[in-house]
Amino acid sequence: MCILNREFVCVGPKEQKSGAAGLMAVRRQVAMDCKEFERLIPDFVSGKLDFRELKRFTEHFGQCSECQEELTIQFLVTEGMQRLEEGSAFDLQKELHQRLEESQKRVRLHDAFLRTGLALEIAAAGALAACIVWILI
Repeated sequence: MCILNREFVCVGPKEQKSGAAGLMAVRRQVAMDCKEFERLIPDFVSGKLDFRELKRFTEHFGQCSECQEELTIQFLVTEGMQRLEEGSAFDLQKELHQRLEESQKRVRLHDAFLRTGLALEIAAAGALAACIVWILI
């Protein structure tokens, strides 16, 4: 069974703990370190990150100047080599900036859908409870 915490992270039964220990376990699951960020750069460049990884990736990118530099370098090398082989004109800094903006928009949109879904579930549960109470009275 999976429940969503305040950060809309799915937490399974093994991760469910009470109190501060549970919150710290979830926060550790959410936080990304530089080594993991670097490992995910090729997947980001190729557009293969799932929502959870993309969210963590963009959050870490916004907080870590070293990883910002590393992403820029790897993006310039990877995409630059491909563009040189194709012989096409390019502005890789602009493309990287656009790709990051698109990723952040996807994360915000996905979060909005999760929140909307949660609100609808709560409203449906409330309506169901009201119907049951009305029937019993």
